[in-house]
Amino acid sequence: MTEVLHNADFLLSGAARRHAGYALLRGHGAVTPITLRSGETGYMVVGFTAARQALTDPRLRGRTATLGNRRGMSEDLRRAMNSHMLNAGADDHARLRRLVAPAFTRRRMAAMRPRVQAIADGLLDAVAAAGTAGTAGAGTADLLAAYALPLPVRVLIELFGIPEEDSDDFHRWTDALTTDALPIDRLDATAAEMLGYIRGLLDRKRREPRPDLLSALVAAHDGGDRLSADELTSMVFLLLTAGHETTVNLIGNGLLALLAHSDRLRAVRDDPELLPAAVEEALRYESPVQIALRHCVEPMELAGMPIPEGGTVLVSLLGANRDPDRFPDPDLLDLARADNPQLGFGYGVHHCIGAPLARLEGQVAIGAVLARFPELRLAEPPDGLEWRPSVIMHGLTALPVVLGPEAAPHRPAGAARPVGFAEKAGPRP
Repeated sequence: MTEVLHNADFLLSGAARRHAGYALLRGHGAVTPITLRSGETGYMVVGFTAARQALTDPRLRGRTATLGNRRGMSEDLRRAMNSHMLNAGADDHARLRRLVAPAFTRRRMAAMRPRVQAIADGLLDAVAAAGTAGTAGAGTADLLAAYALPLPVRVLIELFGIPEEDSDDFHRWTDALTTDALPIDRLDATAAEMLGYIRGLLDRKRREPRPDLLSALVAAHDGGDRLSADELTSMVFLLLTAGHETTVNLIGNGLLALLAHSDRLRAVRDDPELLPAAVEEALRYESPVQIALRHCVEPMELAGMPIPEGGTVLVSLLGANRDPDRFPDPDLLDLARADNPQLGFGYGVHHCIGAPLARLEGQVAIGAVLARFPELRLAEPPDGLEWRPSVIMHGLTALPVVLGPEAAPHRPAGAARPVGFAEKAGPRP
């Protein structure tokens, strides 16, 4: 019988304790049994090689639907939320992924860059105007609430064709569905509320199609058997929730990593060409997603650890990204890290389809705020910041900063026209 050495409590703590917990687990092996909050035994994957295997092994399947069943949610809600590509078999996964892949090509991302830049500039205008009066023009702000959070929301609103007046509800729903702090009944009520909204919005797209991603998905559903009704709503749940919360964390965690390392901050500020490398290293250093859940469908071994059928496997992207067997000096924020196959976006067929958009938003958001506020600094020590109590996500609750004076001259935010899903942003791939 496998001895269980640890419990999962540290997963809900702050970044420092999480990293310390994963380091402790790595001392016992790449895969370690742990006690879950339910009292059951789970299997934590903290080794890089083992994590990549777990993310691609067909015997380990998406866990979302299983969690839904255990909550006892209604069959309608379970199917409408969980019939997405993360839980699909190989053929269905490929079919569903093909439907949305055209929205996230590099060519389309390049066409979106001016609009993302304009959104970032507009948000920074508001940050500068609302900054609390400080010393010698040095205002303060919470860059998470005022910047990192609304930027991906506004980008997704335009990409999906969601009415802007619904953005506050949209964030409230996605925030609740990705936290572990709410009682089960409130989580289910929130999911049901969001499902009702999504179904109503899809009906509107059916009556009044627009050049956006939701209208394209509705057309795929109405055009035949390419997308079922449950697959349609589940796709929206997945893309909106994953595309929103993960990018908020990428921007917030990336800014924190630089602000906590003044020499790296200066390097990026002095040479914006370092921004892509800075985003990649931030994805490794403080991954926006902490855990990818998997369900074992037949007995197997992973890195020498026997895992029974029905076992819960927690693949720690955060832990694997600091595996010293794969990354030299893993606790060092190294912008010159040439070999950086980080798992921040997952791996294999389930690699995040929105990764090109998240990278674009991260580079633009971080670059814009550093250029706008050359003396930007943290308002309190990094170890005093709070992290969201989530097993799945890895992100801050707030990022308080001292803005300092603005760079001059400042170019006003542009009014670039949004590039819709069906519009021509250059030749379609």
